[in-house]
Amino acid sequence: MSSEEKKAYLLLKSIIFYYHGLDEDEQKILDETAAKLDGKEELKWANDFITSDHLTAFERCREYLNNSIGKLEPEKKVGYLSEVWKASSQKGYISEMEATAMLKLAKDWQVERDLLAMIRK
Repeated sequence: MSSEEKKAYLLLKSIIFYYHGLDEDEQKILDETAAKLDGKEELKWANDFITSDHLTAFERCREYLNNSIGKLEPEKKVGYLSEVWKASSQKGYISEMEATAMLKLAKDWQVERDLLAMIRK
């Protein structure tokens, strides 16, 4: 995975967790993901991107992700969203805010139906 792909993936995962306020369990999941990807610098970039302005973070991330992940093939888009869904459920629950954020991105990327099908499984 290239550095740009790591940035996009870690930004996606981070913005979903930050959407309602990042907690300790979520930070641990992000740190573990970054370690697996050898992407600590990319995670720092994602965190800086988000924390530079919390009020506009989701919309700025959405724009960035639409220009990176949004251009990929549908299977890869759903794959990234699926990984984030699994990571969210790893902490024991998926908040309504997290689910809504993922559905907004899926709609942007025209894979909303695919994400819903994956969720139902």
